Amino acid sequence: MTGEHYFTAEPTTAANPREVEFSVAGRDYTLASSAGVFSAGRLDPGTAVLLRKAELPTAGATGALLDLGCGFGPITCVLADSAPTATVWAVDVNERARELTAANAARVGAADRVRVATPDDVPAELTFAEIWSNPPIHVGKDELHAILLRWLPRLAPDGVAWLVVARYLGGDSLQRWLVEQGWQVGRHASQKGYRVLRVTR
Repeated sequence: MTGEHYFTAEPTTAANPREVEFSVAGRDYTLASSAGVFSAGRLDPGTAVLLRKAELPTAGATGALLDLGCGFGPITCVLADSAPTATVWAVDVNERARELTAANAARVGAADRVRVATPDDVPAELTFAEIWSNPPIHVGKDELHAILLRWLPRLAPDGVAWLVVARYLGGDSLQRWLVEQGWQVGRHASQKGYRVLRVTR
């Protein structure tokens, strides 16, 4: 690929700050966004389906939760709200995305419970009770598989991963591939052309 994408490590595109408004589970959010990050101008439709259809963590959930490919942080903020005693790790290669997520965690009063990091800055020994991701399909199949092979093994033994993938971008083939890798994968929901996959050991 050429040019700059949301998975560019250090975007040089003018930021053009903006705000994105959405509602999840009865709570309204207004988060900061900017050019150079994933779905900068709105809550991505796949992310919206994921947050609507997957099982959000309960208020009593503890441990570490992972938002893989956090963008400007909508999933991170919803997880932090849903599980006020858990720690949410927000991981992205994009520096601008990480800065926005940190700012948005502060907006929702969760700055002390959100850890924003590059992939390489996450402690190697850390495992996750839940992994949430609208994975970066446009990096290409090989790179996408490498990302999932890196992070899914870090699920706790009884952990669960929630992934959303558009059917037309290979949601069904990704489900088959995950099964071939030895994961238990259920199609938890389908809506608006998106598959919500529930992945466990």
